[in-house]
Amino acid sequence: MPKTTDASQARVLTDIPNIGKSIAADLRGLGVHTPADVAAMDPIATYEALRTPMGARHDPCVLDTFLAAKDFMNGGPALPWWHFTPLRKAQKLIPE
Repeated sequence: MPKTTDASQARVLTDIPNIGKSIAADLRGLGVHTPADVAAMDPIATYEALRTPMGARHDPCVLDTFLAAKDFMNGGPALPWWHFTPLRKAQKLIPE
């Protein structure tokens, strides 16, 4: 099933562009259960909360995915997650 191109049509996390089953499961594990939760989430705090059982961070591209999802749910266009990589790097949202 194709992803929605309009945030108002997103009913479940996987309706949001860039959010597949794995990322949706990660989000649910952090208490983000609905598209409305994605619209309200802090992508950086959510990324920081998402750590391996050993405490290691996930790939920074996951933060790019969270940024893309939040932007989409707040009226932005459906853009690929890598569109947000330069923003993350320029704003130094997380240490490299």
